[in-house]
Amino acid sequence: MNERLWAALSEVQDPEMPVNLVDLGLIYGIDEHEGLVEVDLTFTAMGCPASDFILEDVRERLLREEGVREVRIKVVWDPPWTTARMTEAGRDALETWGLAV
Repeated sequence: MNERLWAALSEVQDPEMPVNLVDLGLIYGIDEHEGLVEVDLTFTAMGCPASDFILEDVRERLLREEGVREVRIKVVWDPPWTTARMTEAGRDALETWGLAV
């Protein structure tokens, strides 16, 4: 597991919610091989208005990691995102903002 890359993506906030992408459960997988990082991610809904911002933020953040020369992002819809994918920290963050999950 690429803990360094997961940690990097935990710094990327969802533009519409006060939660990072990892705690929100949007990152399905990260694979790194010889400087190429491939990320599988999803969105909370199809047609997410923040999708372009999220994709650019993920790419930009990973490219700042040492040894990362290219980032490929694959948007996946299976399995569909649900609140069950959120971490405890993600749930706590949303509840702090008054959002029930």
